[in-house]
Amino acid sequence: MVDTLHRAAPALDREVLSMAARAMTCSIRRGEPVPLRRLSVIDYSRPSTQPRMWVFDLERQRLLFEEWVAHGRNTGENLATRFSNATGSYMSSLGSFVTQESYSGANGYSLRLQGLEPGFNDHARDRAIVIHGAPYVSDALIRAQGRLGRSLGCPAVRTTVARPLIDSIRGGSFVFAYYPDPAWLKQSRLLDADCGAGVAIHRAATSAGG
Repeated sequence: MVDTLHRAAPALDREVLSMAARAMTCSIRRGEPVPLRRLSVIDYSRPSTQPRMWVFDLERQRLLFEEWVAHGRNTGENLATRFSNATGSYMSSLGSFVTQESYSGANGYSLRLQGLEPGFNDHARDRAIVIHGAPYVSDALIRAQGRLGRSLGCPAVRTTVARPLIDSIRGGSFVFAYYPDPAWLKQSRLLDADCGAGVAIHRAATSAGG
């Protein structure tokens, strides 16, 4: 599957795509209700001036969207450098999410996200980290200031693409937000070689006094 998807989106780093597929498979093994229908990958290691969000149709193994996406105002300028799970940080969060319901709010048509990684993004819903359209995600703004505008932590996309993109992934699809953050790469249960089983065994032994 990874090879086919990478051929459809050659600009997406193959290793990042492989990590996303591994995390999605692990989340399913751990009992998360993630249908194998859509996969979205955000690569925050790329500058905001480049497309860095890809949405795949897994059933047909094809690319649906390749888009710019904004990061949080305290995550960085053109390049993202800092991430947080804390309310009020105005930073983006890393890791794996599952999409939930769409709604219309202050930023128009939006999509709620549930973070799957404790300590890294599990406060996403409480923080109102959602996918939404924003006028500051545009080629004109890139040309004017050398980067996209920034959100309060949300992965914001172009206003013209927000509704079709959201409708294609709402209701339980997998979203993987990547950055080579050492702590996340080391501690993520969904990227662990044994899918977090070692963490669970260690915790069980610790609670039992072992």
